[in-house]
Amino acid sequence: MQKSLPYLIRLTAVLAVIGLAVAGCGRKGDLDPPSAAATKEGDVSKPTKKPGTVDKPFLLDPLL
Repeated sequence: MQKSLPYLIRLTAVLAVIGLAVAGCGRKGDLDPPSAAATKEGDVSKPTKKPGTVDKPFLLDPLL
């Protein structure tokens, strides 16, 4: 089955737009400073949890 040229151009354009949209996700700017409680304890390597929050594992956590 041979695909027509306009179909391939359209598919390439859609994939390029999706790729640019995914690459543009995220926050722009500097990282947030550590919380005051973490700096008082002297250990800023561990993130502080807010009371009442549940840590839900994410699918890609093992990769990080």
